[in-house]
Amino acid sequence: MSVQDVKSPKIEFPCSDYPIKVIGNTVVNFKDTVIEILSKYAAVDLATLAERQSSNGKYTTVQLHIVATSDDQLRDINSALRATGIVHMVL
Repeated sequence: MSVQDVKSPKIEFPCSDYPIKVIGNTVVNFKDTVIEILSKYAAVDLATLAERQSSNGKYTTVQLHIVATSDDQLRDINSALRATGIVHMVL
């Protein structure tokens, strides 16, 4: 099997139910910061919002679904979230 055979599947845009998981430091307004940034770039489905803290409380995970319209949009979201300095990972 070659590397070309193992490529990840392409996303068909627009994708109205694209899941985003954001992991970052547990700080005041982490969830609100994530939602505010995502709302600048995409329609956010707040009904899918889920928030969890790590067992030691150091990290918080916020997961929700957005309307994804392009690869550029997803890159912009990732960059904006990471620029906050409190986000460690965007999945």
